[in-house]
Amino acid sequence: MIQDIFPHKLYNSYDAAAEPTPDSYVLSFHQAQVLLKQDDSLPQVSDMGQSDYRFLFRIDDHSYFLPNEHFPETENFTYHSVRAVRGNESIPKHQRYAILTGKHLSDWYRDTRFCGCCGSPLRHAETQRAMVCDNCQRHFYPRIMPAVIVGVIRDEQLLLTRYRTGFAYNALIAGFTEIGETLEETAAREVLEETGLQIKNIRYYKSQPWGIANDILAGFFCEVDGDSTIRMDTDELKYAEWVNRKEIALQPDDASLTNEMMQQFRDGKITKQMLREEFDV
Repeated sequence: MIQDIFPHKLYNSYDAAAEPTPDSYVLSFHQAQVLLKQDDSLPQVSDMGQSDYRFLFRIDDHSYFLPNEHFPETENFTYHSVRAVRGNESIPKHQRYAILTGKHLSDWYRDTRFCGCCGSPLRHAETQRAMVCDNCQRHFYPRIMPAVIVGVIRDEQLLLTRYRTGFAYNALIAGFTEIGETLEETAAREVLEETGLQIKNIRYYKSQPWGIANDILAGFFCEVDGDSTIRMDTDELKYAEWVNRKEIALQPDDASLTNEMMQQFRDGKITKQMLREEFDV
């Protein structure tokens, strides 16, 4: 998955004293795109020159900074879709992870400029990653939206879907957690809404930060309960079918939790019998 960057390591604590150096990386975002050099590498401060930068995080000994105003495209620097970048193997995996994580923080800084209670301008806290309202003393922290990915099993088959718009490859049932729900309740509701199926034996698999959509994804496997006839929500999906284990077509990159879950089932590492036990993966 995109966050599996060993031996590299992300240090995401806020450092108020951090200053950009010539070899610091610059994450400049415009809408859903990130600025790259002609060779698809990330620009550095030495490329972009001095500007008003905000510290984001470190990976190993290299710091990553966000300009307060995005840089314009030039002959040597162009914007690329963040979604396309996730599978671009010409960019080292730890830097693709930096781009997705930086996008999450960039969105939060963009959207957290004024107090939602009194409307006053916010300032950055001096010792932590938070925005502060001096008028009503409220603190605002980065928002992380919980969502689920659900692999539904019927004997030797897995329920695969494809979204009506956007991502074109095989996926699993997914959706955001609503107020008052547990993650397991979200899994059951999303499966029912999108396919009309009931589920049982819901088992947690793994989680994944997913900066593209500002999420933390929780993956679950489960078993269909009762009638396995699919009644697809055509507003959300264009495809939903039971697919035999060996016939599962994976996504074109290894970035997502969804793809790993499909691969685990395809390769026989997840079975229906395991859902009735605690499995360790």
